[in-house]
Amino acid sequence: METDMTPPPTSNTVPLHAVQDLPFYRPQGSEVELFEHAFRNQLPLLIKGPTGCGKTRFIAHMAARLNRPLYTVACHDDLSAADLVGRHLIGESGTYWQDGPLTRAVREGGICYLDEVVEARKDTTVVLHPLTDDRRMLPLERTGETLHAPPEFMLVVSYNPGYQNILKGMKPSTRQRFVSLHFDFPSPELEQEIVMTETGVDALLARRLVNLASGLRALKEHDLEEAASTRLVVYAASLIKSGFAPIEACRAAMVETLTDDDETANALMELVLVTFGK
Repeated sequence: METDMTPPPTSNTVPLHAVQDLPFYRPQGSEVELFEHAFRNQLPLLIKGPTGCGKTRFIAHMAARLNRPLYTVACHDDLSAADLVGRHLIGESGTYWQDGPLTRAVREGGICYLDEVVEARKDTTVVLHPLTDDRRMLPLERTGETLHAPPEFMLVVSYNPGYQNILKGMKPSTRQRFVSLHFDFPSPELEQEIVMTETGVDALLARRLVNLASGLRALKEHDLEEAASTRLVVYAASLIKSGFAPIEACRAAMVETLTDDDETANALMELVLVTFGK
């Protein structure tokens, strides 16, 4: 069966002025436009960026904007090809086939999002190759089917390049199958707006928390494996908004999450105390 290569209609795209009914997201640059162009041109997309910088929220926002079903897979070391494609199961009436999330997305013309794709085994990600070139097909060896992706199907993968070691990096031959987009933490002004919108805290508290996160991020290369994410800032703001003491909220949502080392935690708490007072 030949795949219809006509670009999907653009009328399903929700305009930016109507985003109040979509998952909240504030663009940092041209990422919304790039995603829409990749979608219309049936191009797979790779998103690189640190943990908690908004990659998953962005994908949910774009799936809603484009009015497409979203299938999200959190990749891990034990993820098998069958977890993505599907497998035969045994039920009351005998053996039956159950589609995996990748197969469902292909059948329905949805968006399949593989989060931290480099965590999956290399023999698992090979199943993506026929979907990431001009073939845009998914062979189902167990059922003998070959699915041709409709124009509305899109494959999106992400990973955190700063966290991965060389053994878990993405192979160049795989990377070159994707259009790539780099994410980073928002600017302080944008991050403050995000915190206020997500939690309802006032501008002063949001600014203090964002300044604290910026200070903690400055220590990443010295003492921390990962930087303080926007997600953690939102967590801290949520705790404070509900009446929890600010210093203890920052300890629970940010400091203790970032490190298990007592000496490092004490150093981070000094920044918290400077920000909120002893």
